[in-house]
Amino acid sequence: MFFHAQDLQFEARPDAPDAAFAARLQEVLGGKWGEMTVAMQYLYQGWNCRLPGKYKDLLLATGTEELAHVEMICTMIARLQEGAPLTVQETAQAENPMLAAVYGSANPQHSIVNGGGAYPHDSQGVPWSGAYITASGNLMADFHLNATAEMQGRVQVARLYEMTDDPGVREMIKFLLARDHVHQKQWLAAVEELKADGLDGMPVPEAFPVEQENGAFNKQIINFTDGSSLGEGGWTSELEVDKPVAHGDAPVLPPGDPRLYGTPPPGKS
Repeated sequence: MFFHAQDLQFEARPDAPDAAFAARLQEVLGGKWGEMTVAMQYLYQGWNCRLPGKYKDLLLATGTEELAHVEMICTMIARLQEGAPLTVQETAQAENPMLAAVYGSANPQHSIVNGGGAYPHDSQGVPWSGAYITASGNLMADFHLNATAEMQGRVQVARLYEMTDDPGVREMIKFLLARDHVHQKQWLAAVEELKADGLDGMPVPEAFPVEQENGAFNKQIINFTDGSSLGEGGWTSELEVDKPVAHGDAPVLPPGDPRLYGTPPPGKS
């Protein structure tokens, strides 16, 4: 069950219209690492979680908070378009050629399709996809990915911060940066908590018997580069660094099914 409180988690009001920045802000709404992705990812992980208690609660609480961030960004995108010029003539009235350039970089679908509002697409107009989310059922794997999602999202939000000088927009972005910071620490701490609870799950999935792996290939890093520094890393404490070796013959495929009309062998047609 969900209950929507109409108050925003944090204010989302720009000091001035900026349709071009509204187009950029779509990336952290409907892009691969945007708020829609993390909201759905955490919620699906929580709904599918078969381990009741603190981990399920953490997933559902965080996913629901991310929905609040979706709402904030949608509100900001809509407000950034209030009073923005809709025609080249409007931009020309200001006698500012830079303003015309800004008008040209706006997203026309914001006006044509959405009536001056946000939509579930990235900054290039590519629709958001459920393929962006992962809910594997393995908490160790999912929590590592969640930390990555927050890191990637925070990188993009930080870049957007540098693309605007609007004080109101920057205040909202600073809030999102802070929450992404917390969520990074949260998921990394949850990984350590899994270990403390004896659910370390390494390697993922831990339930698959290591004895059934090919033991000749699970103790070395294979150096597929001509760089000379690979062996200097701390990972060499448990893993050897070896040169690539071919363990199979060059493949020779038989003639294909003639009904597929591939290239026939020499002498046949």
